[in-house]
Amino acid sequence: MLIGKRLRLRAIEKEDLPRFVAWLNDPEVARYLVLHTPISLPQEEKWYERILQQHTAEQPLVIERETPQGWTPIGNIGFLAIDWVNRSTELGIFIGEKTSWNQGYGREAIHCYEHAGFILEGRLRQAKFEDGHYMDLLLMSVLRSEWQSRQNS
Repeated sequence: MLIGKRLRLRAIEKEDLPRFVAWLNDPEVARYLVLHTPISLPQEEKWYERILQQHTAEQPLVIERETPQGWTPIGNIGFLAIDWVNRSTELGIFIGEKTSWNQGYGREAIHCYEHAGFILEGRLRQAKFEDGHYMDLLLMSVLRSEWQSRQNS
């Protein structure tokens, strides 16, 4: 589990799936995601079963914020397009809980990765065109030697 100032990242549980389906079927949430068609709970359950077969480092994580009632899921974050030959990947993140939009949680979830040793290497400005808008893509990395030195300290 990775913990930030207001957030924590934890493994996805089966109980999270109905919430994910609601988020992914909301056009405002889905507009910046790769998924552009409605998704059903059985489809999300099949996805969940597939990700459980992956190495834990490849499994997406739930983003939760702390509230007076406890930890509340607001989105998820995970690796995409893993390239084992070049040993690189992309990081995808979305805040599905619209009441948590524009409060810096997505930025803070990225900071959790920085805490784990990832560094921001660059920004591909307006690298993706989606729904009539350009979006920046952030480039973050951690080298094996950096990761191993953090694990040994």
